[in-house]
Amino acid sequence: MTKLLLVEDDKDLSYVTAYALKKENFSVDTVDCLKEAEELVEKEAYDLIILDVILPDGLGYEFCKKVRAKSDMPIIFLTCCDDEVNVVIGLDIGGDDYISKPYRVKELISRINSVLRRNRQAVNKEEVISSGDIKVFTAQYKVLIKDKEIVLTTTEYKLLLTFLSAPHQVLTRALLLEKIWDLEGNFVEDNTLSVYIKKLRLKLNEISENLDYITTIRGVGYKWNKDVVKL
Repeated sequence: MTKLLLVEDDKDLSYVTAYALKKENFSVDTVDCLKEAEELVEKEAYDLIILDVILPDGLGYEFCKKVRAKSDMPIIFLTCCDDEVNVVIGLDIGGDDYISKPYRVKELISRINSVLRRNRQAVNKEEVISSGDIKVFTAQYKVLIKDKEIVLTTTEYKLLLTFLSAPHQVLTRALLLEKIWDLEGNFVEDNTLSVYIKKLRLKLNEISENLDYITTIRGVGYKWNKDVVKL
């Protein structure tokens, strides 16, 4: 059974969410502060964490950083702040997705299932893909640029693989959302894809300077500019 950790200090929201998740056959542990969350993560093995950003004893961002230092366990942020700055912070430190409050429980369940699918696919596929200065070792969930490893979130990684699967082709925003979330974008905020593209570009160009991997096709979508070779 898939085991989730829900970190949420709103007791009513936590109860309703946990109840709905358990009806979907998830095993759910709930805590209302970071201290208890840290203690549980040290003792238990979870498949995914649902993490509120603002908690009584600190910010979920700090807990995410601690988890990421030790594990690639998927993390979905719960937040009242869905502006670009907060989205970027959550994704940049290792969050795999975020959902704005108030949220529909069915939407959260869809996000959970999508992140878990992406995570399983990333772990199970065995392939080495090369493009420009980039090498992707899919079985190891590892991305190298000029032989230096860069860290991508699960969603950034899935987005990169989507581009590498269709070099020199224009991929529409709708197609990218469908590929990334497997939901045809139904529950995705308008600015989320732009944020992911921006962060992926920054990480790719941090080492591989002056290589324009991704081109924006205004009003349509994006295109990967380099040839791709499967080794």
